[in-house]
Amino acid sequence: MKKLYIVFLIALMLAISACSNNSSTKSDSIKEKHLNILFSFPSSTLDPVNDWTTSLAGITETLIKMDENLEMKPLLATSWKQVDDATWTFDVRDGVTFHNGDKLTAEAVKQSLELAIKHSPKLENSLKIKEMSADGQILTIKTKEPFPSLPSELINPSTSIIDAKAFNEMGATKFNKAPVGTGPFTVDSFKPDVEIELKPFKDYWDGASPLNSVTFKFNADGNVRAMALQSMDTDIAYNLPTESLSTIPKDEINIESIESLRSDYILYNMHKPVFQDVKVRKAFDLLINRQEAADEIMSGHATPTSSPFSSNLPFGSEKTVVKQDLQKAKALLEEAGYKMNANKQLEKDGKPLSVKMMTFQSRPQLPLISQLLQSEAAKVGIKIDIQTTDNIDSYLFEKSDWDLATYSNLTAPRGDAGYFLNIAYLADGALNPGGVNIPSLNDTISELNRTSEQNKRNEITKKAVSIIEKEVPQSFIIHPHLIVGINKKVENFKPGQAEFYLLTNKVDIKEK
Repeated sequence: MKKLYIVFLIALMLAISACSNNSSTKSDSIKEKHLNILFSFPSSTLDPVNDWTTSLAGITETLIKMDENLEMKPLLATSWKQVDDATWTFDVRDGVTFHNGDKLTAEAVKQSLELAIKHSPKLENSLKIKEMSADGQILTIKTKEPFPSLPSELINPSTSIIDAKAFNEMGATKFNKAPVGTGPFTVDSFKPDVEIELKPFKDYWDGASPLNSVTFKFNADGNVRAMALQSMDTDIAYNLPTESLSTIPKDEINIESIESLRSDYILYNMHKPVFQDVKVRKAFDLLINRQEAADEIMSGHATPTSSPFSSNLPFGSEKTVVKQDLQKAKALLEEAGYKMNANKQLEKDGKPLSVKMMTFQSRPQLPLISQLLQSEAAKVGIKIDIQTTDNIDSYLFEKSDWDLATYSNLTAPRGDAGYFLNIAYLADGALNPGGVNIPSLNDTISELNRTSEQNKRNEITKKAVSIIEKEVPQSFIIHPHLIVGINKKVENFKPGQAEFYLLTNKVDIKEK
């Protein structure tokens, strides 16, 4: 009996050991799918109204989206229609829940948009909403004036739909660290300007992500992003510097270079007397070697331009790109009253022409463009002092000591010019820190905002472009390509021209 008992114990131990080994083997074979993303613009907040990161990271969604062909498509709104010149109805998608389980209704969308407008006068100006009403899943919006481009404005990530009830309960500080949206990912943790840890939203209306987790990191240094990609410390790296591309192993990394709808340009501070003179602005415009910026700084990953919109668009400029002309620039400055002093520097009324130029590193080509302009300006007697800031928007809107700045923006993110013309040129525009205020341009933009027929809109836009080219409130330099490095193990990911979306529920990692 004792021997039988010992045999039984041994058999039992072997069985437990076998089960344990099988369990361990099974556990080892199931590896979590973790994706690392390295983005170029640090975010200090996840406030959807004032920061687009929540849209990029798949945390929040808008009513309408832009597809790869730059056409409007349903997202949280399944359809929409214009009832009259100032009235629209939107069918809010049924069966959608926020991350906290609350149902998405027309009333929830109404409350979200009201909250966004309350916290953003700029958004209030762009949406022009007079009043809203909700009935089940039907949202009705009345605008202050005829506004045919309202649907395209609702593509703007700043209109992302969040749970306003949760916002009011949590308070802005807590909510903006982990906003409650409807996207495929939820915030697990957030370190401002460092990283977001994300988890898939299992009840996402379009199907849960196949990933187990995502780390969405920030780093403004392009060289750091490139090195992280080379060392396999990240799977996706955005806005790579062109000089790093030759060092990236192509057998393991795909490089996507996409002609974007973005323009890199120089802002002139029109609050400063020096740049209130159009002759001075035109002179600075003639100092720029746009071809060199495209060929040398961007290694061919850009198109030279002197207008805000790509010539490939139906409303793009028909003029040839402005070429550098130092002699003509100098002549214009002399017409503006500047003369060369004994130190070979231009001056007016005894004051040297010396200006402060701001730039930032998140787009690695911009500091180099600053240096290029600085070098060319010195040849005609202008001194440019270059300073770098981490947050260009905050600096330009909060400080008054700058004279010009490098800038970059999507100028036709929805395949239409209305967005950029409104925010960059109207006095209350969200991207008008230089104080551009040109009456004829204001009238043209107002006319565009009242026009719905597309061919007519294209003609009005061309009229606006001709005014911009004549008045030179900014100097457009290149249309840069969006350069993204992607590890070949990443599946179902492709960067788009609109630059509003990055992480979707379809992105996956290939099984080894």
